Amino acid sequence: MLLPTPGGPPIRVTSVETTVVNAELRNWILVKVRTDTDGLYGWGEASLNWKTRAVTGAIEDLAPLVIGRDPRDIEQIVRVLTKHSYYRLGIIGATAISGIEHALWDIFGKSVGLPVWRLLGGRVRDSVRVYTHLGLGDMRSVYDTADAGRLREKAAAVVEQGYDALKVVFIPYGNHLTVAAERRHVDKLMATLRDTVGPDVDIMVDFHGRTASVAAASQYIEVLAPYEPLFCEEPVPPGDTEALRQVAERSRVPIATGERLVGLGEFLPVFAAKAVHVAQPDLNHTGGLLEGKRIAAVADTELVGVAPHNPNGPIAGAAALHFDVSTPNFVIQEEMSGAVSWYDDVVRTPMTRVGSHWQVPDAPGLGVEVDEREAAKHPYQPEVPHSSSAVLADGTVVDW
Repeated sequence: MLLPTPGGPPIRVTSVETTVVNAELRNWILVKVRTDTDGLYGWGEASLNWKTRAVTGAIEDLAPLVIGRDPRDIEQIVRVLTKHSYYRLGIIGATAISGIEHALWDIFGKSVGLPVWRLLGGRVRDSVRVYTHLGLGDMRSVYDTADAGRLREKAAAVVEQGYDALKVVFIPYGNHLTVAAERRHVDKLMATLRDTVGPDVDIMVDFHGRTASVAAASQYIEVLAPYEPLFCEEPVPPGDTEALRQVAERSRVPIATGERLVGLGEFLPVFAAKAVHVAQPDLNHTGGLLEGKRIAAVADTELVGVAPHNPNGPIAGAAALHFDVSTPNFVIQEEMSGAVSWYDDVVRTPMTRVGSHWQVPDAPGLGVEVDEREAAKHPYQPEVPHSSSAVLADGTVVDW
């Protein structure tokens, strides 16, 4: 590859393209940014479940603002994409920008022969602790395991793969109050899980915003607390900072949230209210790596750790790895490399796992390469509409 010399002609973006890869619950939206320098291009990811065509359309709309610019001017390009869009972009626009921004970092790293973590401030740790879900992220295991026997089987399999941390999603769909039978069932599941994995494997419980009140969330947390979960995630739906603060104040378990918050602006009220112990920005949705670093920096001043949300595809995982390597208040990284059996066929990634830790990569850029022929074997399909299962017995529609 012929690389530009310092002070030489700038690199220019020539196109922004998307490739959609269907992975059941999600379509991976892979973003390729090409340049006018032979062999120099970058890959990013902008996956957002049930919003695939909206995001690819947003990328197509935003592309003219990027073409002709130097891809290494990442701050400027993100500013243009944000400011010159005029209307506030929300989760769809922020996801589109995130995917483009990932690809710009990939180009920048390749252009100077350095891994992206070097450009984000350098290494602050020698490995990155990760956790997975039941079934290593397989959709049917993650969201449909509410039986104690199946939970034991799936949890044991995760530990056998070398992980020392896992997350479960088994809080029932609910409303404003819990009932005793549901609390007993959650207690049985958590007792089974702790008995299976032992005292030293960390367990995270994702409430998925299913409890619709402070009272309901607090009751479930009291059931879980004796089993010492690492944290309880999204105990109430996002948007009500005061409710989250009340839950955190009452809880004996650390509280995490943030996957559905867009940008630093939506995290600031949560930090100011002391309503969270672990922030979970999704670097695929919140605006990209630069915005993620800003969120982490403010979190650090508020004594809050960062555990990026990432149930997305392999390029989003690679971007998270580089973020984690370079972020001091990082806690633990979500990954779902078993979401589909062919996960590693479509994309070569820099993630090498030893036990429950990703190793620090040294390849230039993000270190990813997409096999576009393999990607073409899994074209767009409507994602599995699993959220439609969030209905109570009486027909009430609730949060998934």
